[in-house]
Amino acid sequence: MNPSDVAALKEALDAARTRLLAERGPEGHWVGELSSSALSTATAVAALALVDSSAHQSLIRGGLDWLARHRNPDGGWGDTVRSASNLSTTALAWAAFGATGKMPVLAETEAWLARAAGGLEPERVARAIVARYGGDRTFSAPILTMCALGGRLGEGRGAWRHVAPLPFELAAFPHRLFRWLRLPVVSYALPALIAIGQARFHHAPPRNPVARLARRLVRRKTLRVLQSTQPESGGFLEAMPITSFVTMSLASIGEARHPVAAKGVEFLRRTVRDDGSWPIDADLATWVTTLAVNALGAALPDEARQPIRDWLLAQQHVVEHPYTHAAPGGWAWTDLSGGVPDADDTAGALLALRQLLGGPRSASSPSAIASGASWLLDLQNRDGGIPTFCRGWGKLPFDRSAPDLTAHALLAWHAWLNELPPQLRPRVEAAMRRAVAFLAASQRPDGSWLPLWFGNEAAPDEANPTYGTARVLMALAELATRRPAAVRPMLERGAHWLLAAQNPDGGWGGAPGVPSSIEETALTVDALCRLALASAQSAISSGVRWLIERTDCGRSFPPAPIGLYFAKLWYFEKLYPLLFTVGALERALELTRRPR
Repeated sequence: MNPSDVAALKEALDAARTRLLAERGPEGHWVGELSSSALSTATAVAALALVDSSAHQSLIRGGLDWLARHRNPDGGWGDTVRSASNLSTTALAWAAFGATGKMPVLAETEAWLARAAGGLEPERVARAIVARYGGDRTFSAPILTMCALGGRLGEGRGAWRHVAPLPFELAAFPHRLFRWLRLPVVSYALPALIAIGQARFHHAPPRNPVARLARRLVRRKTLRVLQSTQPESGGFLEAMPITSFVTMSLASIGEARHPVAAKGVEFLRRTVRDDGSWPIDADLATWVTTLAVNALGAALPDEARQPIRDWLLAQQHVVEHPYTHAAPGGWAWTDLSGGVPDADDTAGALLALRQLLGGPRSASSPSAIASGASWLLDLQNRDGGIPTFCRGWGKLPFDRSAPDLTAHALLAWHAWLNELPPQLRPRVEAAMRRAVAFLAASQRPDGSWLPLWFGNEAAPDEANPTYGTARVLMALAELATRRPAAVRPMLERGAHWLLAAQNPDGGWGGAPGVPSSIEETALTVDALCRLALASAQSAISSGVRWLIERTDCGRSFPPAPIGLYFAKLWYFEKLYPLLFTVGALERALELTRRPR
């Protein structure tokens, strides 16, 4: 970079750092703010209406008004206010107006749905929704359940023939057997399996008398299982959609006063926003805090370190989780009671603690680090990859090994390897070798990797190879000196893909030719800076210039919906573009100081 570019880089970085530090909450860590969601708002409104429309009249009206104001010009709804219309969210908003009895003229919405599904006949709508999710019923079954409850699939028992029965009786088995039972939903969706399965059974019981009797016998037992998995907050996973689906399903079978439904209602009442909307989840406080710490690095002020360190150590789960039965040692995305330990947040916490424990260490930190590293070890699948929540659950999308999660775990293990207890170190080294082999096997022929929890609505198949490739290369760059023979070929192919994916404007989108975003450009610049390849210098310089211009020299950070949650549900987080930009500009400035 020339001197004027470096000066602009420093100015933008100073402004962005100041902004990021100012975003801390009163307790010293970051909380962030998730986008309001048409999908969450529609499901919350329907749940409240089915429980007691009179008691929740003002919330229902506020939610419907918000939906009406944020419908896209084409008549449909997207998951965020910046998202294109999609089938799932449009169908749920359409069902919400039906469930509440508020039936405005929705001609444009119905015309959009008819185009997307090939018609408004229940068979066509149901077929299109099922096709969107394939064999994974985690979200197709809830969507169709709400459509049935909202009167959009016909009347009576006939409406429910479009909703696939869910084997809720399997929840009566010991949790140790769940991974062998081939559940048609992913690991975190057990509450939905129980509640929606019971609703389907209630409204359209099987004609086989043996099946009817067997399900009736375990109905109460599985409701007790459901109650045992509900967190203190009342929100399953702190997520509005799954909590709403559970609540509306119970209300539809005469269980509106059941403790699970009552706590679900209180959760929805507590999390509604002033404008009448709901976000997709309560917050990502732990996740955005670890990302912020890792982005700032040495620039995090000394006085800020201990409060964040103490808070982060306090978020580690120290007992078996009652929901997934995860062992102690992991971190969730939030400090709220509905959080569940997962791979990405555990790796992020370990990396943040590496930054925070550079000075005097708390007495609990060595055991906390060893416990977190071991937790990731126990999560590793036979293929060497890392899944999200549970080892070996199956092949449904959100339970399988993923390159981005595996790379994050690799980075965390690498950061702490030399300070782990001697008896743990050989296990971690073996796990790292297997993880590298998984990354080699999962690299696509073009050199890219596909992530699990992030996508891009404008990219082919809504995937985000830019995010996935950048995340993997961040890890491989750190391992390049330790395992050059295993890493170098992957690294070179991945870097070549990223360089070829750069847009003419200097930025990156989720895939080649997709419009550039701050998030994807920042992550790519960060990854390329870590590689420090001579062939990437020009791309880095133009990427940095794009970031400086797009963020108004570090002062403005409009977010893009790159977050992919549950099954093809989108969100944006207001801190993502800010903290990703800080990380990228930190790396770029560091690169300018290296001797050539």
